[in-house]
Amino acid sequence: MTDYLNLIDAETWAFIERTNSYYPPDTIDHRIAQQREIYDRMCREFFAGYPQGVTAETTAITTPVNNIPTRIYRNAKPDHTAMVLYLHGGGFILGGLDSHDDVCAELCGRTGYEVVSVDYRLAPEHLHPAAFDDAMSAFEWAAGTYDRPVLLCGDSAGGNLCAAVAHATRGHSKKPVGQVLIYPGLGGDRARGSYVTHAEAPMLTVRDLEFYKHVRSGGVDQTGDITLYPLADADFANLPPTVLITAQCDPLSSDGEVYRDRIVAAGGRATWFEEPGLVHGYLRARHTVGRARASFTRIVDAVATLGKGG
Repeated sequence: MTDYLNLIDAETWAFIERTNSYYPPDTIDHRIAQQREIYDRMCREFFAGYPQGVTAETTAITTPVNNIPTRIYRNAKPDHTAMVLYLHGGGFILGGLDSHDDVCAELCGRTGYEVVSVDYRLAPEHLHPAAFDDAMSAFEWAAGTYDRPVLLCGDSAGGNLCAAVAHATRGHSKKPVGQVLIYPGLGGDRARGSYVTHAEAPMLTVRDLEFYKHVRSGGVDQTGDITLYPLADADFANLPPTVLITAQCDPLSSDGEVYRDRIVAAGGRATWFEEPGLVHGYLRARHTVGRARASFTRIVDAVATLGKGG
């Protein structure tokens, strides 16, 4: 059994306990509507505000199928080298423009890039591939609207969507300039690596992952669908430069290592960082936990560097 008492430091345990006080580990046993209420309240409790000079505009992308709400973050001292398309986490059933509002504002504040957060459709009301379709529509809109490269960035479920978009747009005339994936779920082998070692990790368990997968897919076996499981793709050539940042104490961590290895084996550029002692969802600890603060700086640096073609 993994010894989390020694792996995780006191600051991170305080963050875990605070999170659990708002979003208890048994939340997935509630109805979806209740889960969303609990999650939204937790996000409000952790909201850290906007950096000075950052403003936001809530609008929408119009498609033939639906309108996709977005929030556009702008810096008073902008850097027009690139823009960031941000896809939020939440297991494909939770989250929206407000859940990662301050994270996007800080990315904008610290890079100068315009950041567009996408409120893609959620399951179970909208099963797969609805979220992927919205992410693709948002990319097409960004590529057609901005006169600068588009960088993909997302955490957890959003990291999954970023990778799926990157795989789907390799032939695009304006394919992504890069992707920064933060503790993404990419469809790795659940009988190996962190899926075994950290099956019962604080903040996210394999049982949670199975629940989210079942809800997103409607219980239908979609093994091999690369828009759902990017690691199922047989071709990893011509993907954009990629930075993967995962948490050591997270069943998803091995996905970052495997994804990096496959891109590199196909001749691409990819870097994987596994943050020691951190847990899934640590973005909300970036102001209170030293390790999370350092990791967020790594994320910001990766976004800034890839946006400049580095």
